Amino acid sequence: MNTSLDPTVQRFLANLDIIAQRLTRSQREISSGKRIGTPSDAPDQIGELLQLRADLSRNTQIGFNLGRAKTEVDVGESSLQSAVTLVERVLTLADQASTSTASASTMLKIAGEVQGIHQRLVAISQTAVEGRYIFSGDLSQSPQYELDTSSPTGAARLFTTSATRRIEDPAGGTFTVGVTAQDIFDARNTDDTPASGNLFAAVGSLLTALGNHDLDGVLAAAAALRSASDNLGNQLAAYGAVQNRIQSAIEYAGKQGLQLQTEIGQKEDADIPASISELMQAITAQQAAMQAQAKMPRVSLFDFLS
Repeated sequence: MNTSLDPTVQRFLANLDIIAQRLTRSQREISSGKRIGTPSDAPDQIGELLQLRADLSRNTQIGFNLGRAKTEVDVGESSLQSAVTLVERVLTLADQASTSTASASTMLKIAGEVQGIHQRLVAISQTAVEGRYIFSGDLSQSPQYELDTSSPTGAARLFTTSATRRIEDPAGGTFTVGVTAQDIFDARNTDDTPASGNLFAAVGSLLTALGNHDLDGVLAAAAALRSASDNLGNQLAAYGAVQNRIQSAIEYAGKQGLQLQTEIGQKEDADIPASISELMQAITAQQAAMQAQAKMPRVSLFDFLS
């Protein structure tokens, strides 16, 4: 500003500048809907606002991860439900074959159906979602088992693995979202021999007994199948618990996201009615200032500005 100007003119120009800033600010708030457009608009709140935005971004990512995990767990739970139904059918067939009147031909016919069920169980162990084999633990790019009729269990384990992947809970902590095919279908002792509850081994034993018309073997296989069925039921219950955990986490993430968006909005969103009122007041003040200045008997303002 030219310091040679009359003090009255200097005050007039300063007031015009203040009014112009009010006009610019209120117009920007109305057009953008935001009270804070640059850090200089509210320097004391920028740090907190940036933290809120970072928290919202993290919460959004957690929600996305939970959504993907939910898809996998839902498919896994549905697959195990199918496996439970298949095992129930195998138990029914084992009971039919365990009667003293079951002939060799009857057992062979039953064996044909059991073999088909066994193939389906192996296929379930290979369940994939979006290219991930959900029962292959940390090595999810390949199925852990494949059908192998030459094996006593009827299936070949391609590798050993663990399921260590964990999903973050927005409420705090993490949790696992799956188990391996070995945990579900091929329980093993510490020396890697089939353990009680080994479904593949139980079905394989039943097939061998049926093929040999071995009544005692059928009875023993039926008992092993019941133990395997219990293990399968436990695995299914575990999946159900994870489903509930994921659903609760998703709901929490949704509420947390809304809360964070509300807090961000309270800090940066403009009060549009107030901004409109401010704009009208600034326009009125500008017009009044110009009119008052025009009435003053003095040299034209343009003389001072030239």
